[in-house]
Amino acid sequence: MPNIIEIDHLSKAYASGTKALDDVSLDIREGEIIALLGPNGAGKTTLISIICGLVVPTGGTVRVGGFDIRTDYRKARKLIGLVPQEIAIEPFEKVANTVAFTRGLYGEKPDPAYIEQVLRSLSLWEKRDAKTIELSGGMKRRVLIAKALAHRPKVLFLDEPTAGVDVALRREMWQVVRQLRADGVTIILTTHYLEEAEEMADRIGVINRGKLLLCRDKTDLMGEFGRKQLTIELDEKLDALPEGLDPKQVQLSGDGLSLVYEYDAHAERTGIARLLGDVAARGITVRDVATHQSSLEDIFLNLVEEKA
Repeated sequence: MPNIIEIDHLSKAYASGTKALDDVSLDIREGEIIALLGPNGAGKTTLISIICGLVVPTGGTVRVGGFDIRTDYRKARKLIGLVPQEIAIEPFEKVANTVAFTRGLYGEKPDPAYIEQVLRSLSLWEKRDAKTIELSGGMKRRVLIAKALAHRPKVLFLDEPTAGVDVALRREMWQVVRQLRADGVTIILTTHYLEEAEEMADRIGVINRGKLLLCRDKTDLMGEFGRKQLTIELDEKLDALPEGLDPKQVQLSGDGLSLVYEYDAHAERTGIARLLGDVAARGITVRDVATHQSSLEDIFLNLVEEKA
């Protein structure tokens, strides 16, 4: 797929000397979902704000659909829909009217049928005549998404889209995002819910202290950095790791009732069969065996801690 966004050596520094972004380069493919992860203050929102034309970069370039965000601002911005982290909508305006008004801001002609389609896709049609002040927090966030989609953008930025939304509503919104991707919209989201990124994203980008540490296909990332852990629960407590077992590979738990072995699940030989044979040969009775796969949260924390 062609690139819809091209970010080249992007930087942002403030007069105080703080570097919000430090030489970030990233290509985003048309029709993908990419999740940007990072701790608070990492630079995620700054990156989105620059692409959307809300913050002026110190250096570097950004092109959206081939249009430079500074020299072809109007053409670039028309391709973008933004759902900000903060909920800021007209409190006493009706839902349908506020979405239609946003469409007009982009110079688009009225299209009641399309507005209805957007509202229905977000389960807002029944609330079309309600004032936004009467809506729950989750519904207000849906209105923000509807406003961002009002002018049919090619790219949609979701900055913490499910913050403050209950689990059931969050999963419904995941379905909406997947349908948008199926319709050809490119989705870039930031989130603190790592299971959200793991569930939805095609690629994962990790930002920390203004630097893009990596951006990889999710399956490749999980395969390269994710490891499996085998826990062997013992019938009787051990005071020390049995002689002959490699302490670099096998650890005895603090309570002495488990042996913990980390291994590469993609390796040709995991070493599990040999380990279990060694344990049995030493007369150690095994009560149970369990495995644990590294999650995206484990990988993210390891990456951020390594670069801290």
